[in-house]
Amino acid sequence: MYHDLYRGLNLKPENLTAYDSPLVSFDRKVIIPRGLIRLPVQAGSEVVEMDFIMVDAYSPYTAIVARSWLHDLGLVSFTLHLKVKYPSRDRIEELVGSQSMARQCLVATIMHQLAAESSTSAEGGL
Repeated sequence: MYHDLYRGLNLKPENLTAYDSPLVSFDRKVIIPRGLIRLPVQAGSEVVEMDFIMVDAYSPYTAIVARSWLHDLGLVSFTLHLKVKYPSRDRIEELVGSQSMARQCLVATIMHQLAAESSTSAEGGL
């Protein structure tokens, strides 16, 4: 879970429990998590308790879910269609993502990386 979402949910630093295993970001930087919090997550009609590791790093996403969440729901992913399906009581439910939102996240990530690279090269030139 990224810091913007954590703050947006009005969660406080004291709500976190210790989590000291470093993570590697998508741009290969080592990130030290701020802590761990367990929260209920609703997917359609199902509610699953999930552990979130809170990090203070840039991301166009609000959170990234782990395979354990996918497993807990019995979820099957269709990445090409930005869709997941899972059994719920007596039927199959599905969650559908947004192609335009996925594109916006990709563009935001590329722009952030370009800005980071240009600031790094500007610092190196001083």
